[in-house]
Amino acid sequence: VENDFVGVIDLIYKRALVWPGDAKGDVTMGAKYEIQEIPADLVEKAEEYRAKLLEAVAETDDELLEKYFGGEELTPEEIKGAVRKLTIAGEAYPVLCGSAFKNRGVQPMLDAVVDYLPSPLDVPSIEAHDPKDEEKIIERHADREEPFAALAFKVVSHPFFGRLTYIRVYSGHLDSGSAVVNSTKGKKERVGKIFQMHANKENPVESVTAGHIYAVIGLKDTTTGDTLSDADNQVVLESMTFPEPVIEVAIEPKTKADQEKLGLAIQKLAEEDPTFRVEQNSETGQTVIKGMGELHLDILVDRMKREFKVEANVGKPQVAYRETIRKAVERHDYTHKKQTGGSGQFAKIQFALEPLEVTAEKIYEFENKVTGGRIPREYIEPTNQGFQDAMNVGVLAGYPMVGIKAILNDGASHDVDSSEMAFKIAGSMGFKEAVRKANPVILEPLMAVEVRTPEEYMGDVIGDLNSRRGQIQSMEDAAGVKVVRALVPLSEMFGYIGDLRSKTSGRAVYSMEFDSYAEVPKAVADEIVQKNKGE
Repeated sequence: VENDFVGVIDLIYKRALVWPGDAKGDVTMGAKYEIQEIPADLVEKAEEYRAKLLEAVAETDDELLEKYFGGEELTPEEIKGAVRKLTIAGEAYPVLCGSAFKNRGVQPMLDAVVDYLPSPLDVPSIEAHDPKDEEKIIERHADREEPFAALAFKVVSHPFFGRLTYIRVYSGHLDSGSAVVNSTKGKKERVGKIFQMHANKENPVESVTAGHIYAVIGLKDTTTGDTLSDADNQVVLESMTFPEPVIEVAIEPKTKADQEKLGLAIQKLAEEDPTFRVEQNSETGQTVIKGMGELHLDILVDRMKREFKVEANVGKPQVAYRETIRKAVERHDYTHKKQTGGSGQFAKIQFALEPLEVTAEKIYEFENKVTGGRIPREYIEPTNQGFQDAMNVGVLAGYPMVGIKAILNDGASHDVDSSEMAFKIAGSMGFKEAVRKANPVILEPLMAVEVRTPEEYMGDVIGDLNSRRGQIQSMEDAAGVKVVRALVPLSEMFGYIGDLRSKTSGRAVYSMEFDSYAEVPKAVADEIVQKNKGE
């Protein structure tokens, strides 16, 4: 069907929009089209669908309904106005046809965005909260006269302007050179030049106003998800949550010069992409980059090479496993005591561990229940820090731990030998001991996989997913193909695209995204532990 697709019928204006020539030979890349009469063989079908459209829109307004039943013609403006009203109310959903692959039908789709979708003036006020009190809700309307509030939703590195921050302005207005507050971080910022972006072109403007999107330079501490607001009327808009990376690769620069370029590239890319993480492996000294999938890391590595001219060796992708506990430890005592002549080190702690439900915002929780000054206040946070340091390296295979609540109940200190470092060490060492008593397990990322395949290959596709420890969630029909949805461990999905093409003669396609973490079967966990111990 796509090979024969040349145009669309515009029911509102009763015309055909035709993109001439072969898509591959179209030097305008779909930018130009011709307005023609509706082809004779489609006139009857177009009239049928137009009648349904008119009947639907006429019912939205008494005046239009009277005009429609009176035999009068509804104007295109009246039709579009009614469709817009239905769309904004969520009672109708305009459907358009096109092909991004052939660059056809794009212009009507863009016009429909303007004609039918709600503008910032059509939607309710946005809810924010007071930076000092999350329970205190503050509303902001898309009004130029309200206090300024904007959300930074994207950060890019521009070749000429440096750090470019994209913002959506929810309320108020602001001139170039004005000072604002990053109310998420509590830091002052100054807005430099302001641009309205058109594709990859920057159009300079002097000010920003509610309801629009801009790109600004000069913001030093603002990252994706931060709120910018008026210093005297600060608010924090709903923050963005980003999933934890599920895959990682080691990357090593080829020369010392590449080492410096790699560091710069990682810094720039991390500023732009909140789902991209980097860390130094304490045992091997390698730089490890983490992301949301093979393609994500492939693109990042390609950008390092292409934009930052980094020559590097890249290892094989590795699954980002996690460790957690399945059993509570009601009491664990640990004493750190060291005497080396002179003042020594002493810290005694008593604490409990509980499994904690993992969310995007919370992978660890600390509660202080120490009373009567049994542990001086200045040693509480170092103990907590020791707990968190221990979570970076799991006790089974060295993977980061998640889903643990630590409750500090009691302890003791020494006037001379106790210190912040002593309690931090006690927290770290004691935590590792307690975790071993809490039934530690390894977690693996599960991916939500969707496969679209011709029906004749359905059995092979399902059998292959099952062999990869997949759990079939649903099977549906869609546009001449079968859609299979499954949850599959990421570790089983390496090389899947090649196997899928082989089993379906290249006719099936798939997509996947992170869904959740789940406990690995014992046999798989044993393999992971042995591999990491080098056995």
